[in-house]
Amino acid sequence: MSLELRDVRRIALALSVALAALLPVPSFAAAKIQRLVSPGGIEAWFVQDATVPLIAMQYSFDGGASQDPADRPGVGHMVANLLDEGSGDLNSATFHERLDRRAIELSFSVTRDYFRGSLRMLTENRDEAFGLLRGALTEPRFEAVDIERIRAQIMSTLRRESSTPASIANRKFLEAAFGDHPYGRPATGALESIPRIDLADMKNYVGRVLAKDTLKIAVVGDVDAATLGKLLDQTFGGLPAKAKLTPVAEVIAAKPPQQFFIPLDVPQTVVTFGGPGFKRNDPDFMAGYVVNHILGGGSLSSRLYHEVREKRGLAYSVYESLLWMEHSAVVIGNTGTRADRAVETVDAVNAEVKRIADEGPTQQELDEAKSYLKGSQMLSLDTSSNLAQALLQYQNDRLPIDYIEKRNGIVDAVTLDDAKRAARRLWSDGLLTVVVGRAPQAVAQPAAAKPPAAN
Repeated sequence: MSLELRDVRRIALALSVALAALLPVPSFAAAKIQRLVSPGGIEAWFVQDATVPLIAMQYSFDGGASQDPADRPGVGHMVANLLDEGSGDLNSATFHERLDRRAIELSFSVTRDYFRGSLRMLTENRDEAFGLLRGALTEPRFEAVDIERIRAQIMSTLRRESSTPASIANRKFLEAAFGDHPYGRPATGALESIPRIDLADMKNYVGRVLAKDTLKIAVVGDVDAATLGKLLDQTFGGLPAKAKLTPVAEVIAAKPPQQFFIPLDVPQTVVTFGGPGFKRNDPDFMAGYVVNHILGGGSLSSRLYHEVREKRGLAYSVYESLLWMEHSAVVIGNTGTRADRAVETVDAVNAEVKRIADEGPTQQELDEAKSYLKGSQMLSLDTSSNLAQALLQYQNDRLPIDYIEKRNGIVDAVTLDDAKRAARRLWSDGLLTVVVGRAPQAVAQPAAAKPPAAN
C-alpha cells in the first residue's frame, strides 16, 4: 500500500471518531481481560468497552522473517506489503477503495519471530472490515503489477538505507551478533535478495506461516463476546490448521568486546553498541529491564544521557534498550556524534557501562527507575490500540492473562542485589560496538567514501 493511501485512511478515521474522542477516556489498564474461545475454537484475549464506537484487533502468527529462505531474506516483508493489494475478485484499487470508504485501518508487518497484523474500524463497519481481512489472509491476489510496484518501493527504501549511517550500523550490529543465524539476516531484505523473490516464494511463505495453531489474537473495543466469536471464525476459520515452520535454533549473541568501523563520508558519526541480553523467561529479565533503564533507558535521567550529553556535550541523544526474541536476546544502544569526537564518545559509553557492571546502581536510582516504569506502563495503555498491542505482546511472551495486574508488583520486587547481578551479567564483558562515519584523521581533509553495499 502506498504511503499516500495510508495517510488518507488515517486522516479519515481520525475525522470519523473526532466527536467520539471527546468522551471520557476509559481506564484500559484496569479493564477486565477475558479469554474468549470462538465456536470454531479460535482463542483471543478480549476487552469489551463501548466508551468509544471503535474496535481494535492485533494478531500474530509464529515464524516471521526467520522463515525467509537463507538466500532470499525479505520474503515475509514482501508478503506483508502485498496482502492488502487485493483479494479474491477485488483488485488493488477496489480493495483500497473499500478500506478508504469505511475508514478501515488494515496493515501487516513482519518481525524476526512473528508475522503480525492490525485491524481498526468503527463498530458500524466491523462486518466489512473483518471480511476484507479474511480475503487478504485467505485469497491474496499477488498480481504481477502489484508485486513489481511493491518490489520497487522496497528497493528504493533499501537503497536509501544503504547510505544511512544508523541503518548500516544496526544491520552490521545484528550481523556481528548473530552471524549466519536467521537473526543475523535483514528482516526487510537486501538489495541482492529482493529482486530474486518470486511469486512461488511468497505463496510458499503464506502456506507455511499463516495457520491457526500459532495464531494469537487481542481485541479491544465495542463488540460483545458472541459477535466477536463469530467474526473470528469467519475471518480466520479458513486458514490451514497447522503451520509448517522451519525450526530455528537457539543462539547466544557474540561475546563482547568487539568493535567494527565502517567508513562513510557523512557529517555525523553513528555508534551502535550492545551485547547479549536476557530472554523474556530469564529469571533476571525484570531486574535487567530496570537496570537498563537506569543506564540508558531513553529518559533524561539515564546515566548515559548524563555522561554523554549533559556532562560532555558529545551527542544530542543516547539510549540503550532490551531486545528480546524467541531464540535469543540483546541489549542495543545508539548515539551520534562528530567524527572528531567519536573516540571520546565510545570511551565515555564504555566507561559508564563498566562502572554500572562493577558497582551496580544506587538505591535511589533503583527506586526512581521503578517508580517511572510503573507509571509509564499504565499511561501507555491509554487507547484500545495500545492495549490490544500490549495484550498480544504478553501472549507472545507467554505471560499470564492477568499480567497487567501483576506487573507493578514484579517491578517492585526487584532488589538492589538483583539489579547489581543483572548489571554484571549484561555488561561485565564490555560491548560489541559498530562505528559508522568518517575516520577521525580524515576530518580535517575529508575524502569521499563510498557507502558499503547493503547486506
